[in-house]
Amino acid sequence: MELDIVALSAVISAINGSGQWQKALQIFGVMAQNTIESNTITLNALISACATGSVWEKALLIFCAMPQGSVELDTVSFGAAITACEKGSQSQKALQLFNEMPQGRIESNTITFNAAISACSKSGEWKQAVQLMSTMVRRKIQLGTVTCSAAISACEKGGKWELALHLFGLVLQNKIELNTTTGNAAIGACEKGG
Repeated sequence: MELDIVALSAVISAINGSGQWQKALQIFGVMAQNTIESNTITLNALISACATGSVWEKALLIFCAMPQGSVELDTVSFGAAITACEKGSQSQKALQLFNEMPQGRIESNTITFNAAISACSKSGEWKQAVQLMSTMVRRKIQLGTVTCSAAISACEKGGKWELALHLFGLVLQNKIELNTTTGNAAIGACEKGG
């Protein structure tokens, strides 16, 4: 049986959601042993697998090696790397990557914004989270449940209950789907506000 990049990339992508990042790295090792050249799709899947497994250091190593190996970075590459940093509670690294996107002429999208805002939320950087959300509105990038929940949560952690309630009002006004996280963040902000 001949191994090819399409089949191995598909296997890495399938493994991605299962949290078995070690298996994804093993398959990548098989590719290297068989001199199968990796591409953007394969490496994005590998970064995503590492993000799912909360091994941000490995995700960043792969991400940083891509341009050196003449593999082009794209929005998915950045989104996966930012998500890996967010899951690893590395908000500054996540924001640094997000801010590097325009330099590479790579468009940010809902996924990259959500990952950056979620990173801000985890570290309580409410100003940055709200600025990113405002940028989304200005650029007409669709806000979603994840975006709003993360921004409200960042405000809650930063003790900005009035702002959290204002954002919650925007969620209701714009008929953005609510989830438990959104409601809990708004309630938590109110509790902290007295």
